[in-house]
Parts: sequence; C-alpha cells; structure tokens
Amino acid sequence: MRNTRWAAAFCVLGLVTAACGGDSSSDTTYRDTLTTADRSWDDSNRDDHSSDTTAAGSATTAAAASEVGEPYPDVEFDDPGVNRPEWTDEDKLSTFALDVDTGAYTMARTFLNDGFLPDRDSVRVEEYVNFFAQDYPVPRQGFSITVDGGPTPFVDEDMRVIRIGLRAEDVESRPASNLVFVIDTSGSMAEGRRLEIVKYSLSLLVEELTEQDTVTLVEFGSDARLVLPPTFGDEKREILRALDHLEPGGSTNFEHGLRLGYDAADQLRRDGRLTRVIVASDGVANVGLSDPDSLVEMIRRDADRGVNLVTVGVGMGNYNDALLEQLADDGDGFYAYVDTPDEAQDLFVNDLTGTLVTVAEDARVQVEFDQDTVLEWRLVGYENRAIADDQFRDDTVDAGEIGAGHTVTALYEVRLTRDALAGREDRIGRVYLRWLDPRTDDPTEVSQTISLKDLSDRYRDTAPRFQQDVVVAQFAEALRGSRFAGVWTLDDLVDHAYDVTDLLPGDEDVAEFAELVRMSARLER
Repeated sequence: MRNTRWAAAFCVLGLVTAACGGDSSSDTTYRDTLTTADRSWDDSNRDDHSSDTTAAGSATTAAAASEVGEPYPDVEFDDPGVNRPEWTDEDKLSTFALDVDTGAYTMARTFLNDGFLPDRDSVRVEEYVNFFAQDYPVPRQGFSITVDGGPTPFVDEDMRVIRIGLRAEDVESRPASNLVFVIDTSGSMAEGRRLEIVKYSLSLLVEELTEQDTVTLVEFGSDARLVLPPTFGDEKREILRALDHLEPGGSTNFEHGLRLGYDAADQLRRDGRLTRVIVASDGVANVGLSDPDSLVEMIRRDADRGVNLVTVGVGMGNYNDALLEQLADDGDGFYAYVDTPDEAQDLFVNDLTGTLVTVAEDARVQVEFDQDTVLEWRLVGYENRAIADDQFRDDTVDAGEIGAGHTVTALYEVRLTRDALAGREDRIGRVYLRWLDPRTDDPTEVSQTISLKDLSDRYRDTAPRFQQDVVVAQFAEALRGSRFAGVWTLDDLVDHAYDVTDLLPGDEDVAEFAELVRMSARLER
C-alpha cells in the first residue's frame, strides 16, 4: 500500500547518497421546475465554492480560515470554483485545456495522513481523477479516444455520467535531456525535512540519466547561485555530492532562482535535445517578486521556445500551492506534489519519459452536445482550465501539455431528454481533440461521436475504471463542499470505495484510496 510516510522512509534510507545505492413539452415543464428549484445561482444561494466555469475565487490562506479549523498556517490555495450546469439549447459547447497535474490529490493524502480533512480550496476534482491508472487503448500515434459511462448512484435517474478518456502515444526512447534543477534552500525548507525530500526525489532521477544527459544545479535562498555547472549524467557521484551538500537557510528569492535557472537553460538549448527546468520548492516567495503573474510573464517567453517547466511541491504549512500550479501551467509543464517515496519513484523513475517528453502541446478538448438528446450538462472539474468556445481552433491560445503515455479523463454529468430516455434518440454529441506537434508546431484535430450506445444501462455493468473515476470524483466533490455532492456524505462513500477495490484487486492506489475515504469519514463525524 502506497501510504509510506517520509519520516519512516528517511530512518531507513538515511542520507540521499545512501538512498541512491421524450415529448418536448414535458422537457420544458421539467426545465421550468429546475429553474426555480435547482438553478438558483445568485450569490445568496451559492455555496462558498460555486462559480462560473471561468471564474476563479480569490486566493485564501489556512491562517485566514482558522475559524473553520484549518490545520496548517500560511497555506495558500486558489479556489477554482465549481462548474454550473448548462442548458444545451443555450450553450451546447464545452471547451477546456487538458491537464495531467495530480498535486491536489497527493496534497489531500498529506492532509488526511496528518489527521485533517483537506482544505476545500485545495480540491481540484480532475487532479483527483487523473491520479489513478486507466486502461485506455494505446494509440500508434497521437491519441486514442475512449467514450463510456452510464447511470451512477450519485446522479438522478434521468441523468448519466459520460467519461471521455484520452491516452497519448508512447515513445520508443527518450531524447538526450538538459535538466536544470532549481532548488529552494530557504529556511522554510528545513521544516519537515522538505529539502531532504527534494534531495531524495532528485537523486532517483539522477540514477536514471545517461551519459547523453546533463544536469545543472541552481539553489536559491536569500539569493541564488549556480551550484553545479552542466554535468553529464554518467557523473552521478559528482551530481549527488552537489545535491547532498545543499543546506537550508535564509529567505526565499524565488525570482532570482528562476531567472538564474532559465539563463542556464537558455544556454543549453540545442535542436534534438530536451531542455527542462525542474523547480522544487514549498512555493513561499518572500523576497523579490512574489505574485504569480510577474513570474509567469518571465517564464512564458522561454516556454514558447521549448523550455518546459516542471514544479515539484513539498511540505505543508507555509506552502503556496497556487503559485506552483500556475507557474507549471503557464510554463508548458506540469505540477506534482511529492509526499511519499513512492510518489517520487513514480514521477522520476517509473514515469520519467512521460515526465520529460512532451508529445502534445496546447492540447484542448471541445464537446458539442445534441439538444435533442441532452437537456443539460455539467463538466466535473477543470474549472481553472476553461477556454472560450470560439478559441478552440485558435492555436495561439495556451492550453495543456501532455507527456508520452499520459492519460487524461474528463467526466460529464448529462440530463437526458424524454426522447433519449424513450430510445427515440441516440446521438449525444461529438468530442473534438486538438493539439500541436512539438516537433513541427503543426496542429492535429481528431473527433469521435458520443452516443447512447456507448453507455451502459446499469451502473454495475459499467467498466471498473469508470466506477473508480466516479467514486473518486464524488469524494472530491464532497471534500470541497460542492452542492453537486448532493446528499452523499463521506461516510456514505466508504462502501463504494471498497467496492472499487473488489473490482480492481492488486491496484495499490485504489486500495489506499479506500483507506483515505474511510479516514476522511471518521474525521467528518
């Protein structure tokens, strides 16, 4: 089970170097009822997290929320809001950027293992769902698209949940890589052995490098300095020694660290080689620039030239999730939160190629629903990844980057029309996927029809991974206090979580998830 705690791990592993060894009128009547009963979206009837699809709530801190029992001081999250339902005859299009971040789920694991329910603002449903394995078919090139779903216990009987699953192509080999580690060594990195977590995590990556790769090491505290100039990947002892000698102290000059790291990356860029900046930090910038917009402007230029950013978050308590997530999104990379040795192993060993090799840039999805079949729809999650519908084919609009072999899952709750429920209509809509080839910058677009034939008639007949995804999403909705959690409490979800473990025996992540749901239910009581 993947719930190993860092404290125990470091007792065993020691220092980092040692560790390395129907009828339309009936639909109208129903809609009129919903308008007053279920579609009251004025401020007085919204819960704290309800918002427009494109709205993002103001950043909050756990310190400011201490009156509701938040466990950590000075933890900053950015409330993404909760997507509202949309009437198909008013808006039939749903458009969003793909996202493979998983940090929100691993942060929740930290909260729960420490004995607290996660901060509501930390919950991003898609990151919970995308943490888990999928069994989508492997495409020869580009992406495969899988559509399935059906009724679930968590929605009304005239509703269905549609799952759209994407799987990116694999690559045969990883190109030679220039990796620039930008490591936070400020005083806050001493708390909870955060710097030791970073050292261990990056040491795993170093062990996977070849003589064709290079590592450059930058540290930043009150100031920033180059610790290790570009060094070939087979010189592991020298790289690990430089990592091991890092010590925490001083304030956090995030800006200077990033500038120095990107300067180093710019000098290393060459055709045929990957260049990645990997920032490891608790995200607390208290010297120089400290707002995400200024930092994003700085990294955007290099992102456009192919220098992608991976942000790795560690620690809890004076931690800035909002900063690290936004930097990764706008740096054409992704954000991960490392809370266990197993998570570090997955990120930097098991999925190293996916971590480093981008196979799709500015990837986005648009779903067009058929109003003869779908009365209303709601995208579950992806609140801060929304794109204007008319910008779907505008390739200058930033979207998501997808690594080799990565999977992406999106869930839609749809309310069917009477004709659909009666079997007089079948076509639900169509899903479009568009991305840029990072080697040529050429756009590719593929699509697939969504029909009622893709959906099962009964929940128990749906795919095991679909059941996994809807239970995980329901868990996330309950944690963030969404009105769309309905009457379901965390305690109600325990049996459903364990049912999924029976469907997917041997999946350690699923087994751990069931335990986390049980823990959360106890904390809620």
